[in-house]
Amino acid sequence: MKNILFAITFLFIAISCNENKKSEDVENEMTTVGEVTETSKEMAYQSFGEKINDNNVMTAAEMKEKFEAMKVGDTAEVKFRSKVNSVCQKKGCWMRLDIGDEDEAFVKFKDYDFFMPKDIATDEVIVAGKAYVEKTSVEDLKHFAEDAGKSEEEVAAITEPELTYAFLSHGVLLPETAEKQ
Repeated sequence: MKNILFAITFLFIAISCNENKKSEDVENEMTTVGEVTETSKEMAYQSFGEKINDNNVMTAAEMKEKFEAMKVGDTAEVKFRSKVNSVCQKKGCWMRLDIGDEDEAFVKFKDYDFFMPKDIATDEVIVAGKAYVEKTSVEDLKHFAEDAGKSEEEVAAITEPELTYAFLSHGVLLPETAEKQ
């Protein structure tokens, strides 16, 4: 009887450890698989983060106007559509979106809960969340430049803090046609 009890206990522990390892492996892959969402315009999207839709979406130009009217510390809950200029090449943990006239919105993801595919530069996305203007430190600018794969010379050239159009996204839609294989 003790042998059977011991065998069952051992089997339970072995299965539990194996499940933990599988969970860790999935987390360590840093690959985000979005789910497909149909919206009111009958377009299919990959959805990342919280579920959002494509209703009442501002254009990039409208978002730029909104950013320009904001001061450091101001915030606004918005949803806008824009072209992706770049994505963090280490994890997909941030994006830079084109808002016109060579200006960009720097997008991070709420609570670091989700990541974007690293190969979506030039694709269009819809982001929902909180827009704000912040002063970005030299240290952070250098970190982001390194994540973007900039050369040592380009990173070293960063010596001044910058005013940044920032966005904390809780949800992103990526059109299915933009999905990379």
